[in-house]
Amino acid sequence: MSVVIIGGHERMVRQYEEICEKHGCDAKVFVKERSGFKKNLGTPDLMILLTNTVSHKMVRSAVSEAKKNNIQIARAHSSSASALTNVLQQHGAAPATS
Repeated sequence: MSVVIIGGHERMVRQYEEICEKHGCDAKVFVKERSGFKKNLGTPDLMILLTNTVSHKMVRSAVSEAKKNNIQIARAHSSSASALTNVLQQHGAAPATS
C-alpha cells in the first residue's frame, strides 16, 4: 500500500517512514508545503492528514488533489507515532511479522 503523510513534525519524518515500513507501506512525508507539492503527491492508496501541525492551505490543496484522483483520506488530529499506527491499522495495514 502506498501512503502520503501530510503534516507532522520535521524531527519525526524518519520515524513516520519506519512505522509505515513496519506496516508494509511505501510512504512519502510532506511536513511543509514546498513548490511542486501537488505534482509530488502522486496517486497513493491512502492520504493521511495530521491536522494538528498542518496549515489550512496545505490541507485544502491535499484534499482537492485527493478528490481529483479518488484517493482515500484519513485524518488524525495528533502527530504522534501511535496516532499514525492507529490510522494505518484502521485502514488495513497490519504490522509485518518476523
